[in-house]
Amino acid sequence: MASRVRWTNFVAREAEARNWSWSYWQFDSDFIAYDIDKEEWAAPIKNALLGIKPEIFTVKGPVNPEDLGGSLTHEHIMSNFGAVPLEAGQYDERALFRQVIPYLRKLKSMGVNSIFDCTSAYFGRQPEILKTIADSTGLNIITNTGYYGAANDKYVPEFAIDASAVQIAEAWISEFENGIGDSAIKPGFIKLAFDDGAPSELDVKLFEAGVITHLETDMTLAVHTGNNKEAVEEQLRILNKYNVSLDNWVWVHASQLNDVEYLLKTASGGAWISLDGVKESNVQEYIEILKRFQAEKLLHRVLLSHDGNGFPGGGKIRPFTSVLEHLIPAMRDSGFTSQEVGQIIIHNPKRAFEIKGKK
Repeated sequence: MASRVRWTNFVAREAEARNWSWSYWQFDSDFIAYDIDKEEWAAPIKNALLGIKPEIFTVKGPVNPEDLGGSLTHEHIMSNFGAVPLEAGQYDERALFRQVIPYLRKLKSMGVNSIFDCTSAYFGRQPEILKTIADSTGLNIITNTGYYGAANDKYVPEFAIDASAVQIAEAWISEFENGIGDSAIKPGFIKLAFDDGAPSELDVKLFEAGVITHLETDMTLAVHTGNNKEAVEEQLRILNKYNVSLDNWVWVHASQLNDVEYLLKTASGGAWISLDGVKESNVQEYIEILKRFQAEKLLHRVLLSHDGNGFPGGGKIRPFTSVLEHLIPAMRDSGFTSQEVGQIIIHNPKRAFEIKGKK
């Protein structure tokens, strides 16, 4: 695919430089531009034809999505959940590095090349520590902007209580354009969260701020929603209000909802369904869910992860190796092909989080 993208982009641009028209011969065939069965564009080819160069912003700078490799889309390198909220997380860095770096090196040796770190501001986010870890492990680490609105709003800063959605979005857009804090490190996605029950006014405002941020930056919205259907419906309403495709929205902790039909319906509308609580003890449950997505030809809308943590409040590691050690072998034993596994672990994350430019 990488060489096909280079070739397609090169020929189209050379034609345009000579004021030649061009056409692409295979719409849905061996070198497809559009997948009719999935009803979606083959994004790398489409972008190559249009001259779009997608990026994913890591803590070390932008990378080509094609270089992302095997990815875990919901983990925490470290966090301070339960501690006093601080805009930038405070850690015993020697203890953190001693615990986390060897673990992540092992993870990389097992086939993980990229980790989306979901620790948000006031929750323990510390992008410069993440950069040090990325330098030491060779991993792509992607941090986020946004506020975590669950946990009874404990991690929402005072500023956001009275600010408008536009004012909050301006702060998040500034992080994308100028870097987080005094660093030059940019976020690669927007992390938000809803509490249980009917969405509060603050929940809705934060999500609307996230949508405004997306429209300005093209960052994907990854929203902790769990089994809260009311929150799902409210998010879908706001996305529709702003004419934002569901392809830009990740339903985080969707596996907590005991209603696979609803998950399939939402995925068929174009949403990303994040099954992100994988443990050795629940592998068979995940296999059953994945079989349903397989049967409905919707594996291209699934993300897998653990919600693990390398340094939870300074404590022991909450593991994030079960996808590799237990789930993928179980998928193969259950008849999933290598192509289907690669679709979920390699292809889907880069499509879900690539940044193509302002809307």
